[in-house]
Amino acid sequence: MLGNCEECGEPPSRKVGDANVVVKDVLGSTVIEKLTCRTATRFWQWNKLRWPRVSCCGQPATDAHPNEWKRLALFSALCLFSGLAALAAQFFGVPSTVVLGFFAVSYITGAWDAATESWQRLRNGVLEIHFLMLAVAFGAALIGAWSEGALLLFLFSASGAMEHFAAARTQREIGALLRGAPKTATVLEAGAEHERAVESLAAGMQIRVRSGEQVPVDLRVTRGESACDESNLTGESRPVPKQPGDVALAGTLNLWGVLDGEALRPSNESALQKIVNLIAQAQHLKAPSQRFSDRFGTHYTYLVLTACAAFFTIGWLAFGWPPFVATAAHRSAFYRAMTLLVVMSPCALVLSVPSAILSAIASGARRGVLFRGGAAIETLADVRTVALDKTGTLTQGVPELVRIDTFAGEESAIITAAYNLARLSHHPLSRALQRVGAQRGASHLNLTHADSHPGRGLTARGKGLLYVLGNYDFVRSSGAAVYQAARDEQHDVAEVWVAGPGICGRFLLRDQLRPEARRMLDNLRRTGIRTVMLTGDRAATADLIAREAGLDDVRAQLSPEAKVAAVQELKQGGGKVAMIGDGVNDAPSLAAADVGVAMGARGSDAAMEQAEVVLMNDKLESFVTAFQLSRRAKRIIGQNITIALGTVVAMAILALVRGIPLSLGVVAHEGSTVLVVLNSLRLLVLRRD
Repeated sequence: MLGNCEECGEPPSRKVGDANVVVKDVLGSTVIEKLTCRTATRFWQWNKLRWPRVSCCGQPATDAHPNEWKRLALFSALCLFSGLAALAAQFFGVPSTVVLGFFAVSYITGAWDAATESWQRLRNGVLEIHFLMLAVAFGAALIGAWSEGALLLFLFSASGAMEHFAAARTQREIGALLRGAPKTATVLEAGAEHERAVESLAAGMQIRVRSGEQVPVDLRVTRGESACDESNLTGESRPVPKQPGDVALAGTLNLWGVLDGEALRPSNESALQKIVNLIAQAQHLKAPSQRFSDRFGTHYTYLVLTACAAFFTIGWLAFGWPPFVATAAHRSAFYRAMTLLVVMSPCALVLSVPSAILSAIASGARRGVLFRGGAAIETLADVRTVALDKTGTLTQGVPELVRIDTFAGEESAIITAAYNLARLSHHPLSRALQRVGAQRGASHLNLTHADSHPGRGLTARGKGLLYVLGNYDFVRSSGAAVYQAARDEQHDVAEVWVAGPGICGRFLLRDQLRPEARRMLDNLRRTGIRTVMLTGDRAATADLIAREAGLDDVRAQLSPEAKVAAVQELKQGGGKVAMIGDGVNDAPSLAAADVGVAMGARGSDAAMEQAEVVLMNDKLESFVTAFQLSRRAKRIIGQNITIALGTVVAMAILALVRGIPLSLGVVAHEGSTVLVVLNSLRLLVLRRD
């Protein structure tokens, strides 16, 4: 405890005049000392300083402006022409100041973009590998190797322009989805037309779409007939007919006629917006090989920096190389260390995976296939078993009415009840009942307390009374009055029962096998893929479809829980398993599979949320496209990694053993980076394996 002053009795002040002081209690005496250095105490905290993080170069610029590559290409061209002018001036004996002026312009234009980016990252504590390339270029200038530094900057800026061009090409493929999207819509209110902003539309509004206009939001057609061009959304080249009861998707083009419809959801929840959101998520989800290359690239970068420093020191002190000399006869330790740094930089390696993944995502989007990230692409390439739902997946999902059996009440009342209950579901059989109701002029019922039971049916209440829609056992167990009736034993029809106050009826619906199903399954079989059908339908119906399609195995009368168990059993059998489905009852099995594949923009939200791959055009052939694309992407990733590592190993050995010109190292490094990008762009051109 410090004592008070003996003269004034006050405790000693921490300040004496303007001098910084330290007040201490030493052996009972008060000692006042002046600090010798204000920063001394902080200086000894150097060991607490944070090391700069290393950021590997070459991350694709997915958020860059689409024309950014043009500006970079212009700077690269200026760098090239200025460098050539400097060499020409040097050759013709022009004064050295002019030569240096041309080289200065070459350096500034070649390094400008990388320097500004590196500065921003350094301010955030990130050591950018591009900064090291700049250091090599200016190091070359310091020892008189101006031309080699200019060559490095030219190839460096040119490869950057190429990378941005590849990213812009990828974004252009995706941007086609939103190109020309309508900003306003025609809303029908009290029989009058009003123009409203698309963002202000809400579910339930009545929308009118004229010939030649794009559909502003997802809507269910209530009046009129036409056909829509869905090529930009699903990849379907042929017009798709639309009539009352059908769904017209946002972003599709109404080719002829006038369509009136009811908005199903706001514009920010439309199928088009879901696709854009899925792609945005996919671009930021890394594949396993990309995560590995990122981790490897970071540790590898520290290794390279250490190796180059050691190479410089050993060459200078042990082998007697001049430290800072560059001549044609012999190379200095600094020159050779810079060359080693250039050839061992992992830019091409870090680019090898994301460039291929982004190209595959863009290529798939253009063909109606959405991958939710690189992991989905890599896993799909390893799939050995494909499980498929029946209704809406193997079959067309557009069941046609065979007949209506009436057991109680009027047929019109049965149709009205079924129509209003079916509007609460996205199941293909429900959509068929909606079309029947729309065609028969079913009236509207105010139903509340809807409760869905996936794989069985649904219930709702109207004026406090129970309405039930589903299979026979579910309707009977729900407590509704169900009249005894003979079960229909036709193998190619589906039964849907409806019961309510004073009504009971049965709809018999027939669904046809998709025309492309047999061809698609044959293609998979030729590649060694095993196909299995998982369905909740009756065994007799399932066996008939399985024989017609040529499936390897079939499992019928499965609840959603039983489908999950079947998928897990298939996974235990060895190899990756893909599950293809489209309904709410398929969502659990899609999540259980190694790769979940949802059918179409018309599929349920639950299925799309659980799926890693979405087939937007409702065609099974698109799965073959997705499978082939994933296998090509995996091969190209392997090729890219081989190119990147092969170039590094070969050039590093030459740099260590014999010594190579910096210009050769630059060409090899930047050349491998550009080659990796160009190799990945091949994925934008689809070919059949």
